[in-house]
Order: sequence, then C-alpha cells, then structure tokens
Amino acid sequence: MKIVCPSYLSFILYNPIRKAFTDRIKILDESLITESSIVIEIGAGNGFITESIAQKAKKVYAIELQEGMVRKLKKRMRRFGDKVEIRLCDIADCDIGYGFADIAIMYYCFHEVSNQFGAAKNISKALKDGGILSIYEPTIEVGRATMQKTIRIFEDLGFKKEISRDKLFTRFARLRKDSK
Repeated sequence: MKIVCPSYLSFILYNPIRKAFTDRIKILDESLITESSIVIEIGAGNGFITESIAQKAKKVYAIELQEGMVRKLKKRMRRFGDKVEIRLCDIADCDIGYGFADIAIMYYCFHEVSNQFGAAKNISKALKDGGILSIYEPTIEVGRATMQKTIRIFEDLGFKKEISRDKLFTRFARLRKDSK
C-alpha cells in the first residue's frame, strides 16, 4: 500500500512558500494547456494545481482519492462553478469516460498510486488520440529509474515521449497518445 498525504496535512500542499517556488504558469504552458483544453487532473489534492488549470482551461475534471481533500477542493473550486468537476475515486478503478480529454496532468502523485497499470489504462482511455499526458514527480521520492518505469508504462499503452527533464526538485515528462 502506497502512502498518500493525508488531508489534515493539506496545508503542506497549498501554502505561500510552495506558491512562491512553483511556477504554475510554466506547468500549464509545458503541458500545452490552452483556453480550449479539457483537462483531467489526477491526484488533485486540495487544488494547488487545479486552481491554475481552472483559470486557463475550458474544463477541468479533478480526480481525487481522499474525501478530506475533496471537501477542501470543493471549497477552493467553488468560484469556478461548472468549469471544475470533482470526482472522488481511485483513478485505477473509476470510470471517468472515454476519449473526452485533451490533456491529463499528474503533479507529484503517480508514485503514490497503488495500481499504476490500471491507472494508466484509465488515463489512456480518457484521453483523445493525440492527447497530452504531463507527469511531474518529486526528485526526493522518485529516482530516475522509477520515472523511466512510469514512462514505460505509458509507452506500452501507445504513448510517445516528447520531452523529459530532471531539475533540482522535479522530474518531468510530457507524452502524447498515439493517433490511430
């Protein structure tokens, strides 16, 4: 069983220091999110990235596993109305739909997913052909080999890596789902 950040510690995920050191606009840009994008955010937590996505994208489907985080997320996203749809479920097990999303983004969460292959299959199913998948992982918890394993899971499902990089705090990869 993987450990996820409990909702009572959500202040760690959304605080002024993290906001100051995280360029959320860059995250949206390198994930190719535009005003017409329909985005799935896996592991939305209490909305640190969701908030920025909602300010730019056409629609956000925020997938979150924990009830406590969903309560906090709903409060934070209230001002966006129908633009943000929040789903309480495990991405590996929930039926999120087929071929409706332009972009899927996972920010510091895939390493916490217990059934990574099931999650990857659901994400692939939800993305349109040619859709973008952006994966961000913390370097302190996710080594290069683990990040490569994550990328391979998606490549085995028909994704092609477009870009990857390691920075001091973050490993990043952007993949595109093959067009059929």
